[in-house]
Amino acid sequence: MVKTILTFSLLFLAFCVYPQEKSVKTFLSDSSLTHASVSLYVTDTQSGEILAEHNAEKSLAPASIMKLITSAAALELLGPEYTFKTTLGYTGIINKKSGRLNGNLIIKGGGDPALGSPNFSDHYQDFITRWIDDIKKAGIRRIEGRVITDDSYFDYLPVHAKWLWEDPGSYYGAGVFGLSVFDNTYEIHLRSLPDSSGTEITKIMPPECRYEYRNMITAGGSGYSAYAFAEPYSTKGWLAGSVPANVKDYVMEVAIADPPLLLAKMINERLEKEGIKVSQEPVTTRTHPVFLNQKTVQVSETVSPRLADIVNVLNHLSVNLYAEHFTKELGRFYKNSGSTSAGVEVIKDFLNRAGVDTEGMFIVDGSGLSPQNSINAKELVNLLIYMEKNSKDFHEYLSSLPEAGKGGTLNHSFMDPVFDGNLKAKSGSMTRVRSFAGYFSTQSGKEAAFAVIVNDYSGSSDKTTSLIEEFLKEIILTK
Repeated sequence: MVKTILTFSLLFLAFCVYPQEKSVKTFLSDSSLTHASVSLYVTDTQSGEILAEHNAEKSLAPASIMKLITSAAALELLGPEYTFKTTLGYTGIINKKSGRLNGNLIIKGGGDPALGSPNFSDHYQDFITRWIDDIKKAGIRRIEGRVITDDSYFDYLPVHAKWLWEDPGSYYGAGVFGLSVFDNTYEIHLRSLPDSSGTEITKIMPPECRYEYRNMITAGGSGYSAYAFAEPYSTKGWLAGSVPANVKDYVMEVAIADPPLLLAKMINERLEKEGIKVSQEPVTTRTHPVFLNQKTVQVSETVSPRLADIVNVLNHLSVNLYAEHFTKELGRFYKNSGSTSAGVEVIKDFLNRAGVDTEGMFIVDGSGLSPQNSINAKELVNLLIYMEKNSKDFHEYLSSLPEAGKGGTLNHSFMDPVFDGNLKAKSGSMTRVRSFAGYFSTQSGKEAAFAVIVNDYSGSSDKTTSLIEEFLKEIILTK
């Protein structure tokens, strides 16, 4: 009798485990993953039942799913209604009769990640025109001084030392400044010649971003692979790579080397156009620290969208800049240090309090752009479960994740009907890294959280994505 019960129990256990093992084995059996490292974990958020796992505690480079950690920390520690403020004021005295200001205009940054961003055009509208109008309302008609931008809110290390050299010159590697503007991005328009002899720059927007770039982008082939190489605060750099021949207008999105100085120049130029003469050249407090901490008379203030709205764009469009801003803001708010390292300490403390085991997790930045980040699928899923069960702002967190096949970075992924209205997730992608993490429901009604991280696959990124989609589809259908 005991032998019969034992046999039945073993058969039942094998029946329960087999679907999980089968889905994982099918996924891993593809030849493109032969030399890859994979960490995956799928669990029922209510019962805790493990629906699938493989190397769940193996730490790998996560790419942009790191933003799930940063955005969770920002929502929990700063709150969804948190805002950032940028102020405009002046020092000195205004002669009421002549309108002459014997002093300086000072624009003080407050860490706003999105000031002037196209992602929030309805919110900011033409904020520069509003500032100019407010300057006029203050009675200023001439400035015997300068336009100064105060970018001291964060440290003066806008680009992380652990990022790859090819990243900081491009829009996705734009640096983080105490006074950021226009997503710290501008456009270089190129035209490639029909005889494959090269390319030429036709336009730069805004024109104030005209740096001394050596253009080495060639014309030829069928693909687009062009990069800008420049250091933060620099005025020189070079463009490299290639675009197809005979392209009329190829637009490169390039990182602004010194956003605070750019904004000071733009305000200065607008004032001159409005007939308000400024006697001295625009500068920043980084280069002229003598102007730090001066008492000002405020004439205008620009408040950012609520943090939850910025998180929504951050996770939908995977904006590295916003994640890095949040990281430095956490450091400034909780440790009085607007640095990435301080922010990472705060994020790790948050994870530990949330019951996430950070042993073996290596967090370098907030966006996942550094290849030296390393996390594992199990603990990321544990964070997702924590947010669902414990966060009063879970609705904001969940709504920030793209919906399968319908928006953001998932606009062209998870198109199978089985995912429609059923999966919300953050994607991650960099060279030989593909990752996804989020939530879905199985056909039997189980609510699941998942994370799949793949490093060093040998196939294409699209092929790896398809394998992950098929794996998750099988879990949905069989669980």
